[in-house]
Amino acid sequence: MSNFAQKHTKIATFYLLTQGNPRLQEELLHHSRWKKAVLVIPLLVTEFTDPQNRPVFENILKELKKATYISHIIFGLDAATDDDARLLWDLVKRYELQNCLIQHNDGEGFASIYDQLSQAGFGLDVRGKGRNMFLSFGIALALGAQTVALVDADIRTFACEQLDRLIYPVQVLNYQFSKAFYARLKNGQLYGRVKRLLLDPLLIALKRKFTETKEEKVLRLVDFLLNFNYQLSGEVVFDMSLLKRMHFAMNWGVEIFTLIEVYRKANNIAQVEISHEPFDHKHQPVSPRNRSKGLYKMGIDIVTTLLSALVIDEGLEISDHFIRDLTLTYLNVADTLIKMYGDNAAFAGMDYEPNQEEEMVHEVFKNAILYAGDLLLAPYRLADRFAAFVGSHEAFQPYVADGLLQTIHQCAQQAQSQLFETPQTVSWDRVIRKVPNIIYDIINVVEAEKKKYGA
Repeated sequence: MSNFAQKHTKIATFYLLTQGNPRLQEELLHHSRWKKAVLVIPLLVTEFTDPQNRPVFENILKELKKATYISHIIFGLDAATDDDARLLWDLVKRYELQNCLIQHNDGEGFASIYDQLSQAGFGLDVRGKGRNMFLSFGIALALGAQTVALVDADIRTFACEQLDRLIYPVQVLNYQFSKAFYARLKNGQLYGRVKRLLLDPLLIALKRKFTETKEEKVLRLVDFLLNFNYQLSGEVVFDMSLLKRMHFAMNWGVEIFTLIEVYRKANNIAQVEISHEPFDHKHQPVSPRNRSKGLYKMGIDIVTTLLSALVIDEGLEISDHFIRDLTLTYLNVADTLIKMYGDNAAFAGMDYEPNQEEEMVHEVFKNAILYAGDLLLAPYRLADRFAAFVGSHEAFQPYVADGLLQTIHQCAQQAQSQLFETPQTVSWDRVIRKVPNIIYDIINVVEAEKKKYGA
């Protein structure tokens, strides 16, 4: 019998219990008459110029032609020339997609919007997916969207039915947020390595610790995150009333940060099984000896984002002992899960390399946790050394009596918060309060871009 268990009162799980629902598109189209849905696709030039990536992107365009309930499609194009943007437009028109917009971030029009936001003090100087999709969401808001979907441009197995299923809970059933889940399989092997080998065992390790210490506030957030089948999927949908209040991380921690924001700000949340078939997109290299690249960098950003939320926003107190104990518990859990994945692979007749998975855990993800702990604890370690030095010298005693030690530790707390805060965007609600005319300026740029491309 198909699984259809509901395991969390805040998260509704939508399972594919049949081969398909032919009424989905009909209902989506019906609701689009009064509820505008906009699709955002962030992408780099290589998604449509690299010979290996181009067929993947063209398949996405071909499938999107079937999504007639989508009011606008915004292509958030980063690191591109005018010629690149024109090439993308020609490709979009070849597939006869309607109401498309090229958000050329390096073009004169949208660059002026970024400049305006930066001058207002919103700090959007860090380029990347977070900055890109932040402006896309502002454009969707200016276009009058009530439902906003986000999918990546590197999905090798994309089909329109997947988008239908993802959007349905928000567009038709009035959920505030939906997130995709699916099986990450390719060539008879298990993928989704960061989720399986880092995030899940880390969350289970945190749950064990917080259950022992009865820290209910922190435990509720960890339990919420654990109940998502695929926390790191990039395919999500927002109701605009929620989206306007959301902040977004500007690093590889964007997916986990988004879920934490949803936990705090939404009540009607869905996760949706969007495909019976294995789901595949571009894979990152591990980069075991380079903290600035690949899965190593991704792991560091995810761990720092998660610990930042627990420490700064949920009030968790940590120490060197906490990080060491958490890391040991994580390794124990990860080793147990690797055994389970190996058994499952054998059961399904699939290939599995436990030695490679163990190496990734012990050489990459363990170090990501320890590095995040070092970042977080650095101000406290410095403060403790300084306080010990001050306390051991008689000359400082008058200042100690006036509260010097308390000031040292207060400064350490302040520094810790500033150092470890996840780089993030502001909410569009805040942008509009500070720059009331920004929506009109975006509309003017959109209209100018349409004329530029003859739309």
